[in-house]
Amino acid sequence: MPDPRYAFEDFAPRDTSEYGGLVVDRDDMVAFAEEYDPQPMHLSERAARSSMLGELIASGWYTAALLMRMNCDRWLVDSTSLGSLGVDSVEWRAPVRAGDRLTVRSTVVAARASRSRPDMGVVSFAFDVVNQDSVVVMRQVNAVMFGRRDAGAV
Repeated sequence: MPDPRYAFEDFAPRDTSEYGGLVVDRDDMVAFAEEYDPQPMHLSERAARSSMLGELIASGWYTAALLMRMNCDRWLVDSTSLGSLGVDSVEWRAPVRAGDRLTVRSTVVAARASRSRPDMGVVSFAFDVVNQDSVVVMRQVNAVMFGRRDAGAV
């Protein structure tokens, strides 16, 4: 297996990138809700009519899962990622509907080398999930630990 393309050194504060382009599939959206978030507004158009928005919308957790998929497709699985330290915040800012086309706008908020583990660094990201109308539907902020190319660097 070749060396990963992305390592700690590839992420600098204020770096931005845009990627993705997943179209929200109604059947996948509903299947996710049936399994993990069976609230009426996520299950069917009929059940959603009496909800606050009056229409079928995706679970926020489904949107978070789509963000993960887009991150994996773009860079995560081809990186030295050692996992996440957790999610600092998740904001669901606007509803996601079947047929929406979602992209990610990623910004590196901070990057720091570990003092206790010179082979590792931590990168903090802000991920905006944006729909086809340029509306930010979700924002997630979290840190990811990465291996360093030059493990002896301090």
